[in-house]
Formats: sequence, structure tokens, C-alpha cells
Amino acid sequence: MSADERGTTERVLTLLGLLQQRRVWSGPDLADRLGVTPRTVRRDVERLRALGYPVHATYGAGGGYRLGPGQDLPPLLLDDEEAIATAVALLDGAAGSAGDAALRALTKLDQVLPARLRHEVRALTGSVESFGGGRTPVDAEAFITLARACRDEVEAGFDYPSAGAARRRRVEPYRLVASDRRWYLLAYDVDRDDWRTFRVDRMTAVAARTWRFRPRPMPDAAAYVQESVASRPYRHQARFLVHAPAETVRAQVPASAVVVRPRGAERCEVLTGADSLDFVLMHVLLLGHAFEALDPPGLADRCRALANRLLSAVPD
Repeated sequence: MSADERGTTERVLTLLGLLQQRRVWSGPDLADRLGVTPRTVRRDVERLRALGYPVHATYGAGGGYRLGPGQDLPPLLLDDEEAIATAVALLDGAAGSAGDAALRALTKLDQVLPARLRHEVRALTGSVESFGGGRTPVDAEAFITLARACRDEVEAGFDYPSAGAARRRRVEPYRLVASDRRWYLLAYDVDRDDWRTFRVDRMTAVAARTWRFRPRPMPDAAAYVQESVASRPYRHQARFLVHAPAETVRAQVPASAVVVRPRGAERCEVLTGADSLDFVLMHVLLLGHAFEALDPPGLADRCRALANRLLSAVPD
């Protein structure tokens, strides 16, 4: 390809990008942005039409060029920030209700991105797990920084609220995990010498360091975060054997509220938490299935006390 041909191709692609940014462009405005004459703009518009892009032209006051819908979906031109933002949105969809379609779109995006951006997308796809759908939005820059740190195995730092004040945390990041409501980071807290789960939407001043860490044996990320969200923050953690299929129970409660593990085809184990054992018992009771109280040791006594209280409310 000659230098003139490369220049024409780059100009036509720039024209396409402009048409995708604004609904209507006047010929003089396009000529000014491209540094060419209106006649050259008309020729470039014809080149786009020959490639299958439905560029419409209207004349008179308020007229100009606009990119219309076509029978086939033409390629989109995205700048670097738009491509990364699209990858974040697709990743969120892949972890949620959009499922396979979003994942396929993310894969296609990865195939056509230049090398400098492909690494960013792969950082996202390789550092994310999920146990639910639809969640609170997070800052895209912070999200990408954490994903890169997971991929590159470098320490990360961020301010995180604790006891009413934001404190700086220094961690070895391993996985970003999506629940049905939020994004979480599973990381090894260097200063506390233990695994921790952090809500991404509560982080500020997120930064990756250049210090690389040697990966530790990691727990199952999605399972660990789900247990952290569903039971560990509470005063009481309770475990039940529910006489219903795991799929049935999962459809009744959000993934962030309980952990459901199959125990054969017709039973499942339910792990949850609350600040009151009576509160936990009432929630399991309202599922409408027969169940057995397994842990903690005092849970069976609370079952009897609650049963007696309910029976006493029944008139003789």
C-alpha cells in the first residue's frame, strides 16, 4: 500500500469515527476536522457507502451527513478509553444476566483490539469470577487497576473504611469476584497476614505498586467471597440441612444472603448468618421446606424455643 493509499484509509476511518460520535455533521465541519476540502469529504463518504456503511446526506438548513442503521451491523471504531469501558461493561454482563452473549462479545473485542489494549481486556477476563448477577457500579479506573494487579501479581494499595475512618490497606490481589449486588476483591492483607474480602465500591485512591509477590495457595475465590458476604460478617453463623434440591433453594434466596451446597439430588446444605439466631431460623422456615438445624450447637435449642413460642400463640 502506497503512502497516499494509507493516508486515504486513515482519513476514511477517521471520518467513520466522527460519524459515530455525533448524529449529524455538516460538510464544512467534517472538512475542517479532517483538513480536506468538502469535495474530498463527499468522495470519502462514497467510499464508506461502498463498504456497506449507510451514510445519509440531507441538504438545506440543519442538513448534513449522518450514519444510519443498516441491515448488517458494521464495525465500530472505539478509542482506547471507549474500548476499555466497553470491556468493563461486557465483563459485568458476562458475570450477570447477559451471560454467554456478553462473554462472546468480550471475546470478539479481544480478537480485534491492538496488543496494547488486548492485555487490558485479558487482565479483566483472567482476574474475575462470579456467583451472581447485577451489581452496584464501580469506578472503572479502580476496577482496571485491580484487574491489572491481579494479572501482573503486584501489590496494590487503597484506602478502605474501618471503624469509621478510611485506612490504607496493602494487599496481594488475587481475584475480582462479582456477587448479585457488588464487586469484591479477594486479596491477602500483607499487614494483617491473612485473607480478606474488600468491596470495590468502598475503595478510594486505588493504586498498583511495582513490587511483585509470589502467589500463595489460594482458596476458591467465588466460594470464599460468598461465605464472607453471607455469613462471616455476622455475630452468628448457622448451617442447615434443607430437604429440597439446591437449585430450588438458590432460586428462592439471593446468592449474597446464603451459600447453598448440594447434598444429593433432593437435599442441600444452607450456610447463612445474622446477628440473631431467631432471625436466621425464621428465614429458613419461610423457605417452606423441611429442614434440620446443624450448627451452631445452640441452634437446636433456639428451634425448640421458637416452636414453643409459636405454639403458645395458637388459641386452645
